Amino acid sequence: MMKGLKASAAAGLIALWGGAAAAACGAEAGACEIDQGSYHIVLPEAAEEGTPVVMFLHGYGGSGSQVLRNKALVEGLTGRGYAVVAPEGRKRDGTGPQNWGFGPFDEGRDEGAFFASVLTDASQRFGTSSAQTVLAGFSAGAFMVHYLACRDPAAFAAYAPVSGAFWRPQPEACEGPVRLLQVHGWRDEVVPLEGRILGGGRWEQGDVFAALETWREANGCASHAPGRAWSEDDQLRRRWDCGPGATIELVLFDGGHSVPKGWAGLMADWFEAEPAVR
Repeated sequence: MMKGLKASAAAGLIALWGGAAAAACGAEAGACEIDQGSYHIVLPEAAEEGTPVVMFLHGYGGSGSQVLRNKALVEGLTGRGYAVVAPEGRKRDGTGPQNWGFGPFDEGRDEGAFFASVLTDASQRFGTSSAQTVLAGFSAGAFMVHYLACRDPAAFAAYAPVSGAFWRPQPEACEGPVRLLQVHGWRDEVVPLEGRILGGGRWEQGDVFAALETWREANGCASHAPGRAWSEDDQLRRRWDCGPGATIELVLFDGGHSVPKGWAGLMADWFEAEPAVR
């Protein structure tokens, strides 16, 4: 069980989340400050040393505190025993909407180093795991997930982007192996499966299927054909098992640009189906 600072940080806040404890850092409840930025964290009610972590990155113009307002996501994960960590993005040149540094927008803060510092700080403050970790994100947060996984697949045990892939020109190759769960709405018009051109031709969102091909190559998959294709709960799913720690799964749901209902359980089932390899 949590001891000392860990227990006092969560005390008195369990009722607020109904089975989860919103941990407090510093003067602003829920905001933990480190050198490169800040993050928010919610712990499961029975948090212990080594509690697994899902770090969820907000979308363009969003915030970590906004992520925690998604109770279906937060309670779905804490109910399965995960701590939810929601970092804050950064504003370009100190102004404008918050976003992440990836692809054509990779400037300023080293996001990989920031996420690593967040994991370390959370482990020291609250006893969360530094190994049983998933990096997830929505939209711009999902783009960030892909780029970090491409550069440093060992940074997290697994990756779970929702509605995002690479931008064009996408990386010619990625490091591997990687465990990746790609969830995307079939009717997404903000980040279409095939991507779209923005800014009068200055930027182009990439094709999700092209990204998955890059991941199959990084994982050394023997075939581009999935080992399994099936439908479940109104979802279309494909899976490539290419060795230890080298699993790719695509889930298409009948919806638009959103985190689908039940995503937390879907992700937890997927992550727990095989041991983490780092």
